[in-house]
Formats: sequence, structure tokens, C-alpha cells
Amino acid sequence: MTDLKGPRDARWYLSLMSPNTKGPQFAWLDPTSIYINAAAFDDLLDDLCADLNADDIDVVAGLDAMGFVLGAALGARLGRGFLPIRKSGKLCVDTDKVSYGNYSGRTQDMEMRTPAFAKGTRVLIADQWVETGGTMDGAVRLIERQGGKVAGMVAIAMEENAATNVYRESYKVVTAVLQNTPWQTECNAQTLSSFGTYQPERTFPAAGRTKSPEAIRG
Repeated sequence: MTDLKGPRDARWYLSLMSPNTKGPQFAWLDPTSIYINAAAFDDLLDDLCADLNADDIDVVAGLDAMGFVLGAALGARLGRGFLPIRKSGKLCVDTDKVSYGNYSGRTQDMEMRTPAFAKGTRVLIADQWVETGGTMDGAVRLIERQGGKVAGMVAIAMEENAATNVYRESYKVVTAVLQNTPWQTECNAQTLSSFGTYQPERTFPAAGRTKSPEAIRG
């Protein structure tokens, strides 16, 4: 049977990601268009979960904000709970706080509830996209300060640079965009060839069940 997802190194849903249309103060792309399309989101989760072992994970932590979407969905698929790691000032319980530098170069604070888990808990960290690795660094510090163990990191893509290379060497890293592929090369350059033919209509959810998954994939 033909794999409607396409080859693993060039999944169809990656071409749904949107280019930045608002300027340099924003991230260079928007992967959230994958989430609104049920077939795309389902295929994305299939691919990520195929490379994860639930027996090695106690809880999935999602990073504020879009890591919440991916992390919660992965937790549900894996049969594991979900722990939000939030921007400072959002939680109404006791928290631990760290400062980190995000992709834009700004310094921000993130918080995690305390206590969040028992010592030795294995925590999978999920974020939508890893560019500079600063947000991941903050999450790792919060988890380890409570005696947790980082079970791995998962994202749609992790760009390749000195900081993220350390993550790949130190932890299990699972991404939809595979290393040593044209998609990874384009992510590193922060431009996708699919931007040239991007059509927002391809991401639209089907009304009811009037479209087959094949038609949605296009």
C-alpha cells in the first residue's frame, strides 16, 4: 500500500508550514498550520511517537506557549501526563524560576510548579521549534533542580548550531524534520523552498467528513 505521508525524510505536512509575513520581530516561520489540519497533525504525531518509547517517559513537559499544543497531544498519545512550563507570572502556585535567552535575543523568565514530581521522574521536553536552544536550557535547569531526569527532547524541528548540537549529543532528540535531509538544511538557513508555493487553503480543516485524507493532503 502506498504511504500517503510521503517518504520519512520529506513528509507532506512539512510543506504546510507558513512563512513569516509580519517582520523580523517574529519567528521566521509558523508551524501551527500543521495543527489545524487533522490529517497533518495526526501524521506528525505518528512520526514523533514512532521514535519515542513511553516506557522511558513518566511525564511530558511542554514549553510556553506552542509547546503546550505538541506536548499535550504527545502525552495523550503516549498515555502520559502533561506538565506545563510557563512564562513568569502565570502560575498561582509555588514555583521555581530561571532566566533564559529566547530566539529573539531577549532575556525572559520561565517557571515550573514546585513540587511538580518526585525525584527521579523522567521528563520528556516538548517545544514546537528549537532555534537557539535557550528555552530548552531553561527547562532543563528547572527539571534537574527538582531532581528530575530529562528523558529526551521532541520538536517539529531543531536547527543545527553549537548549542543544539550539545543537546543531540546529551539527550535523545526526536524531530519531524530529520537531520541530513534538504528540510534540515533549509531549516538551518531559515528559509523553506515550500514558501514559494505556500497556499493557506491547503491547511484548512475539512467541513465534517466531506474530504478524504487523500484530498486534504493534496
